[in-house]
Amino acid sequence: MFRVRLDNEDLILGYVSGRIRRSFIRILPGDRVKIEVSRYDSTRGRIIYRIRNKDSID
Repeated sequence: MFRVRLDNEDLILGYVSGRIRRSFIRILPGDRVKIEVSRYDSTRGRIIYRIRNKDSID
């Protein structure tokens, strides 16, 4: 579980989707991610994509 700060400065609780978990993609503090916010609880969401940083050497 991660605490995710949205662009509008709201904080929500984000968990990793199964596709990210299955692909062994690591998410570290400070990474930018794409998140699906739950329609039932706007304080929770699923992390569906890790946005690659252009400065990294990967």
